[in-house]
Amino acid sequence: MISNEKANELFREYRRTGDKKIRNELVENYMYVAEILAKKFAGRGVEYDDLLQVASEALISGVEKFDPDLGNQFTTYITPTITGIIRNYFRDYSRSVRLPRKIYALSARVKSAINDYYKEHGSKPTVKQLSEMLGESEEYIIEAMESKSPVSLDAPVKGSDGDVPLYEVIADDASSFERFEDADALRTEIKKLDPTEQKVISLRFMQGKSQAETGKILGVSQMFVSRAERKIIGKLKEALLK
Repeated sequence: MISNEKANELFREYRRTGDKKIRNELVENYMYVAEILAKKFAGRGVEYDDLLQVASEALISGVEKFDPDLGNQFTTYITPTITGIIRNYFRDYSRSVRLPRKIYALSARVKSAINDYYKEHGSKPTVKQLSEMLGESEEYIIEAMESKSPVSLDAPVKGSDGDVPLYEVIADDASSFERFEDADALRTEIKKLDPTEQKVISLRFMQGKSQAETGKILGVSQMFVSRAERKIIGKLKEALLK
């Protein structure tokens, strides 16, 4: 680690020249600050690696903007800066996964409608039927069901070999996996996923949405959904093989 005096010299040189090698040296020198703050906020529904990415980007931006001649040490300047950006990330993240109050109120109506339909027909209604029965959009019906119900492990997901259940997707994805029978254990591991990961699982494996459709609902790209799906399945496999 370089001294404050040496760091200030590098900051001045970077401001004068814009040399990215100097910037990278400064970023590397102060990366420990980003790591400490990412660890501090980890375990609150967002993974450490994601927080470290946010903190690292804030650190790079801070290095590029810092003026050593204003009288502050860089650590004094960057610590509240990164902390604020992480807090904003949590705020935006929470907003993106929070369900409207209407969904919670609708969930009771959905449950009652499902019970009534089952008593009369001996089977559960489809989302489309619930939508028609309650006069609500299919999207609202789905969100209401998700707010109260666990992901169905037997619900089909669209794949190249037709519709298959979630547990078979996990099994098929690993050559060493036999068909996974312990549904309770899988449900337990799904509950440990962060809210966005659970949302991806629900849309893809409970509702049978395509990656493109899932991305549109979540406001992200199909590529993001594809990467997230691989990551989630990998996490579930790893947990279940322990």
